[in-house]
Amino acid sequence: MTGLVQGVWFRQSTANEANRLGVGGSIRNRADGSVEATAEGAREAVEALLRWCHRGPPAARVEAVEVNWELPTGEDLPFRIGP
Repeated sequence: MTGLVQGVWFRQSTANEANRLGVGGSIRNRADGSVEATAEGAREAVEALLRWCHRGPPAARVEAVEVNWELPTGEDLPFRIGP
């Protein structure tokens, strides 16, 4: 995700939403100011999280979300915040 996505509780808010939806995975800040996430679970739940990521928390201003669908890896719950 790009835009104003660091310093606005984006990672914690995304983790909260993912755990509410039953989605596993992780999210981390990137050096370029973007945020990178992986998500795994029922397709409907992952798509709901993806829709949420287009908005983010109230202080965020999401400009773009790039999506790459991949085969599941068996990522365990809960969704976690990475380094």
